[in-house]
Amino acid sequence: MPLDMLVSGRVATFAGDAGFGWAEAIGIRDGKVAFAGSAVDLESRADPHTRRIELEPGEIALPGIIDAHIHLVDTALAVDHVDLSTAPTLEAAMAIVRAAAERVAAPEWLVGFGWDQRRWGVYPSADDLERVAPGRLVSLWSFDHHSLLASRAAMAAASIDASTPEPAGGVIRRAADGSPDGVLLENASGLVIDQIPQPEAEDIRRALIVLGRRLLEVGVVGAHEPGSLAADPSNRILDLYADMAGAGELALRIRAGVQDDGLDNAIERGLRSGAAIGGSDATWLAMGWLKLFADGTLGSRTAALLEPLEGGGGTGILTTPPEALASLAARAADAGITTQIHAIGDAAVRAALDAVAPTAGAATHMPRLEHIQLCHPDDRRRFAGLGVAASVQPIHLREDAATARRDWGARAESGGYTWKSLLDAGAVVAFGTDAPVVPIDPWPGIALAVLRHDPTWGTEVPPYGPHEAVTLEQSLRAATVGVATTARDRLGGRLVPGSPADLIVLPAAPRASDDGAERAAAWAEVRPRLTMVGGEVAFER
Repeated sequence: MPLDMLVSGRVATFAGDAGFGWAEAIGIRDGKVAFAGSAVDLESRADPHTRRIELEPGEIALPGIIDAHIHLVDTALAVDHVDLSTAPTLEAAMAIVRAAAERVAAPEWLVGFGWDQRRWGVYPSADDLERVAPGRLVSLWSFDHHSLLASRAAMAAASIDASTPEPAGGVIRRAADGSPDGVLLENASGLVIDQIPQPEAEDIRRALIVLGRRLLEVGVVGAHEPGSLAADPSNRILDLYADMAGAGELALRIRAGVQDDGLDNAIERGLRSGAAIGGSDATWLAMGWLKLFADGTLGSRTAALLEPLEGGGGTGILTTPPEALASLAARAADAGITTQIHAIGDAAVRAALDAVAPTAGAATHMPRLEHIQLCHPDDRRRFAGLGVAASVQPIHLREDAATARRDWGARAESGGYTWKSLLDAGAVVAFGTDAPVVPIDPWPGIALAVLRHDPTWGTEVPPYGPHEAVTLEQSLRAATVGVATTARDRLGGRLVPGSPADLIVLPAAPRASDDGAERAAAWAEVRPRLTMVGGEVAFER
């Protein structure tokens, strides 16, 4: 049978365990790569009906990016929420909230994200909200989505007052008189979040369709979603994905996970990691992982640590007791569902490894730890030995470097963001963004993993732990092959015979064989000229 499409030029196939696997051309048939090799050989397999894409001089084709950690629904809906991520001061942020309150009529909730006490030098409070949106129901996530700013009305709706006990794994910040000041950390945030009406399915569908187009524009062809940030015990989002898949509305391939509140429902449905959701094609929509949380975050000072924060301040929070992590992971594994655990501090990483270790191999996917921003040397070797994957988001280093240096001291650079050490120890490393905590663009993170420095820091700030820099090839593989490997997909993230024909064409791309800092930095601004999913051109400039 002749080829449906022939892509010729300089193609990185990522064949094998290392290197770019350069080929002159690939041939595509029925949505998959049928051949990879010389242009002359593949031309003989084409006919007049074969579509030909010839790369321009300087262009390269490579597998499309698979985001290992992106909250699709929350990212899609965030476009219409109050965005404080660029507000330089508390006063500027409150001006944005005031404008939103004037635009959105009561009693509708004002929801948003992006406040950062580090940037402002002070925590916001319910009193601040009362001055600009008196009496309104307001719920605003912090920049890391691990602290929530709630208005007085929102706290009243959740029955939070001076007598409210702190939930396990959560903190209610309080004024001197014991009254809540409006900031709820970790599990305490759920007291308010559970009061917010969920958006209609049709609104989510429309937002996801728009997000799909945006992801294709930056070269993302697949996503591993660790569940919605909102409670979803009935897993209605999985049903929505299945409906969209059936209607041909999914722009990219999705492995959709559930959080602990949806585990019972997932087991009752017989969902298993890697299996199709609903009547969908598993190559487009499959069950992913159970998502659990071991600790908080660096920015909220709730990451669980083996040693206290510099200058005092405690060792963070284990948001889920280690024995509960192990119990939930085992229960999920018995049902064929693999577990991924949010673990940022070194104590959380150790507890999470202990929790998932007995389940490795029990289901089709690799157990995963998410984030791993501080990792003790003894635990870096455990990932490969246990068969646990390291799912990390290099872009977090952009915002966290200064805080890590301040709060973690010497261990910040010796044990922080240890991507090279994990790779050297044989671990499977997968890159993602963690949108909506950060933008959906994967390329700044890919470059940052190589440079260990971000232009926003200025030239006077040195690279962060440069000994942990990876090569450009390793960074690109972690954003493609590494992600697919966590699902034990031998063909995903590559352009070898049998692989899905999911690729991107980068215009006048920096030479992928050159890991020089100047060329690596240029990758932060790369934009595909063309994105293909399943052998179909899904986006083209």
